[in-house]
Amino acid sequence: ATFKGPGTFCVSCAGNACGSNSVEYIVVAGGGGSPEAIDAPSGEYTYSSGGGGAGGFRFAAPTLAPLTYPAKPLAGPAALAVPVAPYPIAVGGGGPKGQPGSSYGGSGSNSSFSTIISTGGGRGGTGGSVSSPGPGSGAPGGSGGGAGARPVAQYAVGSGNTPPVNPSQGNNGGQGTYNANTSGGAGGGAMAVGSNGVNPPTPGQGQGGNGGVGAGLPNAFGTSGQSCGGFYYFSGGGGGGAQYDGSPGPSAISSGGKGGGAPGKSGGASAPDGTIVTGGGGGGTGAYDGPNNGGGGGSGIVIIRYKFQN
Repeated sequence: ATFKGPGTFCVSCAGNACGSNSVEYIVVAGGGGSPEAIDAPSGEYTYSSGGGGAGGFRFAAPTLAPLTYPAKPLAGPAALAVPVAPYPIAVGGGGPKGQPGSSYGGSGSNSSFSTIISTGGGRGGTGGSVSSPGPGSGAPGGSGGGAGARPVAQYAVGSGNTPPVNPSQGNNGGQGTYNANTSGGAGGGAMAVGSNGVNPPTPGQGQGGNGGVGAGLPNAFGTSGQSCGGFYYFSGGGGGGAQYDGSPGPSAISSGGKGGGAPGKSGGASAPDGTIVTGGGGGGTGAYDGPNNGGGGGSGIVIIRYKFQN
């Protein structure tokens, strides 16, 4: 049973332990958005925005336990018992993107099924200017948002797995960096932290960090998610944004985390959104010739796998 929006999972017969009286599940929250990047006044440095953190990823599937495959997620210890009852499903929306006009975007919304709650991904840190700095630290969430970059001081990364659950629902964002340019940190993903921004040797060109990779699953849970190599990925972090001075474009873009995370962009380009129904984080951006939008987060999804019993 796949829920891409709110609904109800109804159990009319609980079954028994000799057949099936429990369900396996994936619960993915909405990914975090990324702020705008503001073109600074003459004589000021510009900032770059961090990528949005992936929506929290929670999962239990004992029947898949013997299998090994790339980016296999940490699973809960057991399937979830489901007595006869209706179970409301909440599917979190992606966090809003940062729009021109000092808008900082927002974190994603939670998804839930029964007692399982996945937390929305954290918003990325802002790309502002010295005179209009904004909230440069990444926000906490299922996975944390990447930190923005500024020339004066480092901002904090967004903490993942917030609030904490076991196994972890996500990872921290990456750190923004500054040398001769600014490069935003990436959003964390379900299976990896977001990468830090990097500073290539060419002055005025930065490169945001690459988004943290999400969790991969075989098609036992259907074909939702980002398809890659026969597996389907969820909860990838958004790539960090980068400054480019001179003309728009040549500064290398960063990659989004596998699992719907959006790539980051360099100055002169607005960033894309995370992929819907994957919980991917939005991409960060940099400033050049005017403000640029950060990317919004992708919406979440809930998938419940069960054995029908007569």
